[in-house]
Amino acid sequence: MNDLDRRKLLQSGIALAVSAGGFSLLSGCQKSPNRPEIDPTMDDGDTEQKQANQQTPNKTENENKNEGTNMQIQYLEIVTDDADALCKHYAAHGATFGEPDVNLGGARTAKLEGGGMIAIRGPLRDDEAPVIRPYLLVDDIKTAVDTAAAAGAEVALPSMELPGHGTCAVVIQSGIECGFWQPLKP
Repeated sequence: MNDLDRRKLLQSGIALAVSAGGFSLLSGCQKSPNRPEIDPTMDDGDTEQKQANQQTPNKTENENKNEGTNMQIQYLEIVTDDADALCKHYAAHGATFGEPDVNLGGARTAKLEGGGMIAIRGPLRDDEAPVIRPYLLVDDIKTAVDTAAAAGAEVALPSMELPGHGTCAVVIQSGIECGFWQPLKP
């Protein structure tokens, strides 16, 4: 894949990076404050422009304000018609899955770097389609759901306690299922 195609792919949104040590979810929703702006129309012969951009990165006021803020994926749920095959696929890359957990819809889980989990399960009802659904770690799930609803999201699953795990909720924003996860209080 040439550099231009790779840039377009990375600028498009979210990528799932898989390494032998774990899984990471990378978000392309905001420009990185530490990366220079690269003109996607430049070809590889425009090295002088690339070097100039690296020396004087463009930062907007909004980017400066958001420096150092991170989202943490607490739970990455994958619903598939063949959970065993997908668990074996990720196990080949270093993931170790536990036994199905009835409190998580029969999902088999493995640890994510940073303390979260990846969960793979089959559909819970006949009309449940395969989906990859990230759940953001939040301190207050009610506030997170209310904020999403105020921004136009449809509440697909109101907050629901998962014994031994915490509380979750699912909203649909722009056709994408997004979850929130509030861990158990100590």
